[in-house]
Amino acid sequence: MNGTKRADIKVGAEVSIVLKKDQRSGALTQGVVKDILTKAPFHSHGIKVRLEDGQVGRVKEIQ
Repeated sequence: MNGTKRADIKVGAEVSIVLKKDQRSGALTQGVVKDILTKAPFHSHGIKVRLEDGQVGRVKEIQ
């Protein structure tokens, strides 16, 4: 499942995100959602989240 719909993402979910510094390469980072930062119900590039380790990025995949 991709991460463009806010309703699909829950706090505590395991996700793959792309960090700002990795947007060119598309490298993914795995982690568990701590906070959902995007307020809109949809974002074409992925909902922005903060992982439990503090990293922030846009969700590309939901495990």
